[in-house]
Amino acid sequence: MAKRISRRGFIKGLGLGASAGLLANAGLPLALARDSRSLPQQLQAGRNAIGLSQMADPAVELLVGDVVGFELATNQWEGDFGWVTFQLHQAFYNGDLAYYIRTDASDAEYATANRLVHVPLLTAAPNAEGATSQLYTFENGTADQFPVMSHVPETDGYSPAWQVHRVTFNGDATLLDSADAVTEAEANGDVTVEVTNLVVNHPVVKWPGGELAVDTELTRYTGEGPLSRPIDLDHMLVTFKLHECYPGSRYIITDTSAVPMAPMMSIAPSGATQGLADVGATDEIWVFGNGIPGSGVMGFQPAVFDNAAGNPIWSPFWLHFTAVWEDKSSAELITNSARLRELADSGALTIFNGVPDMDQSMPPFIVNCPVPIKAANTFSVDM
Repeated sequence: MAKRISRRGFIKGLGLGASAGLLANAGLPLALARDSRSLPQQLQAGRNAIGLSQMADPAVELLVGDVVGFELATNQWEGDFGWVTFQLHQAFYNGDLAYYIRTDASDAEYATANRLVHVPLLTAAPNAEGATSQLYTFENGTADQFPVMSHVPETDGYSPAWQVHRVTFNGDATLLDSADAVTEAEANGDVTVEVTNLVVNHPVVKWPGGELAVDTELTRYTGEGPLSRPIDLDHMLVTFKLHECYPGSRYIITDTSAVPMAPMMSIAPSGATQGLADVGATDEIWVFGNGIPGSGVMGFQPAVFDNAAGNPIWSPFWLHFTAVWEDKSSAELITNSARLRELADSGALTIFNGVPDMDQSMPPFIVNCPVPIKAANTFSVDM
């Protein structure tokens, strides 16, 4: 059994002190995403097809290079959220195709090369037994060889935190389209499989027999689903609702370890990710159960992240807490975790694991909330 280590213990082991929060993240300027020369012809056609040439204020920090367009806010719908469109990638699963987005990686060099958010905490993920799925990539495969996934949503063991396995053919390459096929090829000596330390956050958005749901009403935070338009396989694009939170982050939500709650949240189940909390690979998020009305998941102010994306002690895998004001008439706008903890210590706020009606002897569940964009917070309190 893997040794349990707290998040604080893992951070200490990395040698990341208080100054870590001042380190620059690996974000890239929005201008790179707007440069049509950096996009494949298929993606450029997709941008034109859905009007992505009209993007938001360039005074933002784009953290994920696969973002091809976004608006922080929009008048296209009633809901108080924007949208963000990602390039899709495809992989094999049991002989069929699955489609995913790329957001984060544990290795700095890999993250920079692939324009992903560097998340050092994910280096601990393989220490949690069963908390990662296996992603097989190919060094010298056939021209039509895509990566191979061991799991997809709605299968036991699915996690969007993938430990990368590099596959090299020892002779002539043949197409491998399932994890079982890779295992068989390795047993026969046809391939060599290197289990790497690289962990990537690549949420699956469409898989054999299922896909993330589209919200056709676009009035509520979760609503009917996390997507604002149908998945576009012709142009290999997927568009999510984009939510605001503190400090200075715009995020999407893709899946949760709370498997029974996933249908109510209209996102994918990823029960395996609960194990990430045992090895320090998670961060913390607080949503508000009362207080100031706003765009948060429960209809109140935007959520508060413990750390901003790109901080070395940030993770997209969030332990979910709910903050409730003891006297909602005294509610104030909370914009950082230090103030939230201060109010909790004073008794002004009660903090619940998960949600208030959950068994409080259980640990908080995890939600996967990648942050592709950083921008100044714009939420305001109506007086």
